[in-house]
Amino acid sequence: MRSSPAAKCPIVSSEAILADAIERALARPRKRPLVIGLCGAQGSGKSTVAAALAGRFADTVVLSLDDLYKTHDARAALARDVHPLFATRGVPGTHDVDLGLATFAGLDGGHATPLPRFDKARDDRVDPAAWPVAPARPALVIFEGWCVGAAPQDAAALVAPVNALERERDPDGVWRRHANAALAGAYQWLFARIDWLAMLRAPSWDRVLGWRLEQEQALRASGARGAGVMSDAEVTTFVSHYERLTRHILDDMPGYADLVLQLDDMRGCVAVRGTDPTTDGGMR
Repeated sequence: MRSSPAAKCPIVSSEAILADAIERALARPRKRPLVIGLCGAQGSGKSTVAAALAGRFADTVVLSLDDLYKTHDARAALARDVHPLFATRGVPGTHDVDLGLATFAGLDGGHATPLPRFDKARDDRVDPAAWPVAPARPALVIFEGWCVGAAPQDAAALVAPVNALERERDPDGVWRRHANAALAGAYQWLFARIDWLAMLRAPSWDRVLGWRLEQEQALRASGARGAGVMSDAEVTTFVSHYERLTRHILDDMPGYADLVLQLDDMRGCVAVRGTDPTTDGGMR
């Protein structure tokens, strides 16, 4: 395996670095689509980068983990039967992993495949009749999401709460243990389809929270109204659902991701470390 130490990249964009790696990987013959996993915390720009890459490469499909959320009714049942915090989408356990596996099976099988869509404004899945259909035999699939490729935590790490949400609403750890068990189980089957995992690594958890606050402040400044528009306090509570696993990913994923792009406070790439995707060591 050829790997490179962290190198400064203050000018080249994350998109350009990923595009170069993808181009080289696509040059190798394949019997099924190349699946790039793109992991990045909230606000890191992963959806923007994924869309830009899709514009660069023909026959590309973008699949977001956010589009695999369980229906509102299914999450309501999970909240009733397991823990009330599962009413809020986001953590492992709130996604329909079987739907994701079926989607990849269709893409791998060379079929025209419906791509799931989730409407965050309604907090529910879009009617399948309205899903876009991916053409048969795409060359590239970009699978993006905030915890795509994440590994579970050790049991000992789950004991102490990481924030007020966990202290006050999950004092016995039922919610976080169930989410971690889900991540250790079926999610790993889904992530096993990733050929090459790239990480957009935020500088810190505090910066992730700051990015999310900036997004909501911009939304309020635009004049947007409605139940989906949150105050700063509401944003902090909402993002607290993601804090535990986000902190873990920031610490853990650089040790096994194929490519790590270190971001600064403005989302610029300031260092890169990873393996060459044209070698067997750089592919899963």
